[in-house]
Amino acid sequence: MTYLRSTAMLLALMTTPALAADAELTVFDWSGFEDPRIFQKYIDQHGDVPTFAFYGDDDEAYQKLASGFRADVAHPCSQMVSKYRDAGLIDPWDTSRIPNFADIAPRFLDSEIFQDDEGVWYIPTDWGATAIAYNTENVPAEDVASLNVFVNPAYQGRTSLPDSADDVWALGYLATGTTDWTEVTDEQFNAAADWLRQAHQNVQAYWTDPASLNQMMASGGVDVAWSWNDSPTQLAEENFPIGFQREPAEGSSTFFCGFINLKNGPGSEDKTYDFINAWLDPSAAQGVLDVVGYGHTTNAGMDLVKDDPRVQAGLSEVDVPLLAQTPNDPAQRERQLAEFEKIKAGF
Repeated sequence: MTYLRSTAMLLALMTTPALAADAELTVFDWSGFEDPRIFQKYIDQHGDVPTFAFYGDDDEAYQKLASGFRADVAHPCSQMVSKYRDAGLIDPWDTSRIPNFADIAPRFLDSEIFQDDEGVWYIPTDWGATAIAYNTENVPAEDVASLNVFVNPAYQGRTSLPDSADDVWALGYLATGTTDWTEVTDEQFNAAADWLRQAHQNVQAYWTDPASLNQMMASGGVDVAWSWNDSPTQLAEENFPIGFQREPAEGSSTFFCGFINLKNGPGSEDKTYDFINAWLDPSAAQGVLDVVGYGHTTNAGMDLVKDDPRVQAGLSEVDVPLLAQTPNDPAQRERQLAEFEKIKAGF
């Protein structure tokens, strides 16, 4: 089938450890974000793409950088920024060199973790949703009207969850009635953990990046997944029968990601700023939407794509509870990470 063949090709590309190009800028990023449509202005300026190195989840990226891997910028999601700051791994950005910084929607910078009297530590660039992706030919719409589809015995061996503690705990909290993870009681934590242990019984595999999830769904092995916008966007382009349910009764989740300026980066500081400016150019919003189905953090960028049907389907407001994956207590996050490892191991 066409969608299976093209997804396999995409998987082979995305699992490449690094793509070498402009040696004066190394970007440590999620697989898929090396697509030049996202930062075309940088290519126009320098005639080449940066060198990319890839990771599969935020904790993997942090561990590698904390262990000495050198890059110029990295692309964590918001809940990781405090960890990089506490470890002394990042420098503040000079926003006088970022003309479109002022156009970033204020809600993405509403934290002292991101900006304080010492400077701006984080440049939010993209945002999306985590919700239920499902095969519309095999899964009735009524089955995905609730997050309990993930514990439904009818889907044993047919589900996939992300190998990401943040996204999995967002699911567990929502399914058990918690919509704010900034203040979680022991009772709420234990309820979510118990539910996730039930969900684990249905999991065929935990997906490590959107390409791996695409492959599992395209091959027919998985019918229901807790997914970012990436897979519904990419599978729809391949004419795969994919749905994205963002309004189950218990709710869905939102997240946003951006760039940190890594301390003692090996490349050119000027090119570091050229890269972030290319990302924040309003024209990049179309590339971000086309490649991964995400929104752009600038007001001007979102104005350019607001009428696109994919924005309406994957990024518009929904009338259910939302758990925003904003920075939470680092100790709580470490507790969730440790418990998730136990759950995956069957304990």
